Amino acid sequence: MLNDPDIDGKYLGTISKDFVVIAETLKEAAYQIVQQGFSKFPIFVISKQEVVIGQLLIHKTEVAINWNVYASYLDEFTQLDLVKKDKIEEFKGIYKNPEEYCCLFVIDGEFQNFVFIPYPVDSDS
Repeated sequence: MLNDPDIDGKYLGTISKDFVVIAETLKEAAYQIVQQGFSKFPIFVISKQEVVIGQLLIHKTEVAINWNVYASYLDEFTQLDLVKKDKIEEFKGIYKNPEEYCCLFVIDGEFQNFVFIPYPVDSDS
């Protein structure tokens, strides 16, 4: 379900390249989602095409990346039946600390999967 090996070869390179560019924006957005009480489980949807999940956060042409990025969270994924109601607790158990890891939901055509990527460590700390 999460960090599927299929994602590594085909997507991880391009996702990681883009992630370096947008990591700080995503980390701040995750912080705001949690702090404003929307959810303890922010999820960022990335897709090369436009999707109807979440709110558009970064269009790929804005910062010359390959993926559009949408901000969402667990409740919306449950409402859309992307996380089944009987799998919510399992998802919460697998979910990583949003201050340290970014939860991405990758959509590429029929392919859909979650991946957690650690945020870059701040060298100033």
